[in-house]
Amino acid sequence: MKDAQPRTIYLKDYQEPDYWIDQTDLTFHLGEDHTDVTAVLQVRLNKSKQHEHLPNLVLDGTDMQLLSVSIDNQPIDSNQYTVTTENLSLPVSKEQFVVTINTRIKPQENTSLEGLYRSNDMFCTQCEAEGFRKITYYLDRPDVMAKFSTTIIADPKKYPVMLSNGNLVADEHLADGLRKVKWEDPFKKPCYLFALVAGDLACVDDEFITQSGRKVALKLFTEAANVDKCAHALLSLKRSMKWDEDVYGREYDLDIFMIVAVDHFNMGAMENKGLNIFNSSCVLAKPETATDGTYQRIEAIVAHEYFHNWSGNRVTCRDWFQLSLKEGFTVFRDAEFSADMNSRPVKRIEDANFLRTMQFPEDAGPTSHPVRPASYIEISNFYTLTVYEKGAEVVRMIHNIVGKEGFRKGSDLYFSRHDGQAVTTEDFVKAMEEANNVDLTQFRRWYTQSGTPVVQVSDNYDAANKRYTLTVKQKCPPTPGQVEKAPFHIPFAVGLIDSLGNDMPLDEQGNTTLVLDIKEAEQTFTFSNINEQPLPSLARDFSAPIKVEYPYTRDQLMFLMSHDNDGFNRWDAGQKLAVDIIKELVEHQRAGMTLTLDERLVTAYKSLLTSASLDKAMLAKMLALPSEDYIAEECDVIYPLSIHVARDFVRRTLAMKLHKQFKACYAANNIEKAYQPTADDIAERSLKNICLSYLTLADEQGIELSWQQYQQANNMTDRFSALSILENAVSVKARDYAEQALASFYQQWQHDVQMIEQWLSVQAGGEYTDLEKIHQLMQHEAFDMKNPNKVRALIGVFANRNKVHFHRDDGAGYAFLADQVLVLNRLNPQMASRLLTPITRWKRYDETRGALMKEQLQRIMKEKDLSKDVYEIVSKSLQ
Repeated sequence: MKDAQPRTIYLKDYQEPDYWIDQTDLTFHLGEDHTDVTAVLQVRLNKSKQHEHLPNLVLDGTDMQLLSVSIDNQPIDSNQYTVTTENLSLPVSKEQFVVTINTRIKPQENTSLEGLYRSNDMFCTQCEAEGFRKITYYLDRPDVMAKFSTTIIADPKKYPVMLSNGNLVADEHLADGLRKVKWEDPFKKPCYLFALVAGDLACVDDEFITQSGRKVALKLFTEAANVDKCAHALLSLKRSMKWDEDVYGREYDLDIFMIVAVDHFNMGAMENKGLNIFNSSCVLAKPETATDGTYQRIEAIVAHEYFHNWSGNRVTCRDWFQLSLKEGFTVFRDAEFSADMNSRPVKRIEDANFLRTMQFPEDAGPTSHPVRPASYIEISNFYTLTVYEKGAEVVRMIHNIVGKEGFRKGSDLYFSRHDGQAVTTEDFVKAMEEANNVDLTQFRRWYTQSGTPVVQVSDNYDAANKRYTLTVKQKCPPTPGQVEKAPFHIPFAVGLIDSLGNDMPLDEQGNTTLVLDIKEAEQTFTFSNINEQPLPSLARDFSAPIKVEYPYTRDQLMFLMSHDNDGFNRWDAGQKLAVDIIKELVEHQRAGMTLTLDERLVTAYKSLLTSASLDKAMLAKMLALPSEDYIAEECDVIYPLSIHVARDFVRRTLAMKLHKQFKACYAANNIEKAYQPTADDIAERSLKNICLSYLTLADEQGIELSWQQYQQANNMTDRFSALSILENAVSVKARDYAEQALASFYQQWQHDVQMIEQWLSVQAGGEYTDLEKIHQLMQHEAFDMKNPNKVRALIGVFANRNKVHFHRDDGAGYAFLADQVLVLNRLNPQMASRLLTPITRWKRYDETRGALMKEQLQRIMKEKDLSKDVYEIVSKSLQ
């Protein structure tokens, strides 16, 4: 273990800074060996704090060389200030002054991808959360908001494009052949929203006319070879701008909006004011190279970053504990946008399924934390599913409580009251309360209590009095640091279904869904004039991020699959039925019993395939069995290989018994047409390819169909689906086709970065890709350990999706992951900590595998010079 443990930062210790910065003027001299930065800061004392004397100005800074510093143009000698590895402390003699700081940095050597760094031949920045301190010494905290100007001086031959936040106000060529440009941002912002880009980039232009008639120039910058991949992102941007005006009344506030595509990026994208920087994989698309999933992901991410202009930029976070203030709210906004652009029920299913599969385990794991954490060691570790996805569900619950119109009133008040401010989640909730005259005091526990509440439901029907009662009990399991939990305020949407499959009216207005306010540990709700014993449809539309326990029989779940009018619950009934059956098969497999499939699942799937009432998008979702991760989340002890065997047996049995129906459905949807990423066409391809995955399990003819589809597809969705299906098929013929497909794929797309990432990922997750193959791929010219996308595509996919070989009996998969974490700990600590997740939940696994995972965590913990990022995750996992 490290001798000096990293310091824990607590929300309770928050204080305003001693000084504010009102104006920040930056000048960058970009060079091939190093970059010199001059920062001119207009500083004033924070008079809201009590000061017996003028405190030193302590600025954050790391990984840079301090060249000089002056106050009001008077140089400060080195014996007058103090420099450590983390800050610069300056003596102060008056309440208002100008600090000028000259620093030297080396972006070319910055593998952390924080601050200013090089991606290929381009300079770019990533300053959230604490990257700006790698550029210059500064009050690197979100509550310090200043106006920025940025001057960039560089060789125009190498860097013809030089961008920063705001508006371009000056552009000149200097006598020495260099070019100097100046950008000014008229809006105050924290330094985490600062951005700079310089490189040889092509630009694709468009424009948007706002609701008030202003013309906004839209510019997407990328490498010249990618200009044919920009149309979808620009269309998504314009749709986002229009939607935000229509739904929230939010108009864009600058005359230019810019997006830059970058290959080396730790995240998906960054909402820097007026200059969004995107991971290339999240912005570039064309039918030949992008799947339907990529198109939808781009649409959502472009919308997310644009929506941040108000929910994150105009109104920002007071401190990083409030991260969900901007991220949870904005994830909710982009989810609603995507639901309006595509299928709302399917979007809800996707979001809830992702939360239950990925965030619920986080809630139950060693790094469990509230939506608003109380402490952290390294803030980068709190860009989590809890803060983002669960935070969005918390916002959605407020929406459920106050209604659509009430939520708009609340958001209008929030934006008008706090425009230009750095605020807290409390300010957001208070605006919703005041705008709607509701009391959300108890609801605030969603921000402060961690864990996933479990809602147990029992019922009783009084036929004589036609009364039906639901008794609801809520509890939340203990989580690190929080053993006892007070009851949550849970909006619980309920419907009742009669014996014919019809929704029953639940009140005098004839509403068939009511949102019940669960506020106590146990409550009973009574429904009158119920003419027969109903079947409850609980937590409709996934109305809260909870687990619901009700003793449905398998027959009842089959009934809900066929009749529930709530799209989410209809899908969820199928998931519950499949999970129940697969969990039983896991026990049979472990006991050495012969596996047999409950015929009710076959009947249910046959009914789906022959139903005329389901749209294709819903049918495709309902035909997909629960993932191995979700099944594992539902198990008390995780036996990963047994889960894999049981689920695979179910898939193969369904494929054999329903071969005729899958084949007919595939043929009906295998329609040759020009590619369009429309909702209807995406649904058709999704249904076709889920059927193909079953057909390939059934017989050699299915394998031939996959090979034929791979060769003849006119879009990447169908081609990549066929490739993935072949890569996971078992027969000798399938393995031969898979190898041919992989070779031809690489030959065709080896110069396309995004395609190679897909090529790596499909192999990493393949059932027949063992650890030896992963090592071979790491030596391949296509792999680069310094590129986060390729690390995610190969190492991340192997550890998270390749259940057979990652969880092999000897623990070699866990040792491999630990090896890569230790390498990345030195190169890119953020990536290293994020890769750790599969072994941090070691307590959930069977005793043997749990011990092997723990052993690797202990090995990592003994490493010298462990980064704060990795130390925090490993230390919490071992507690």
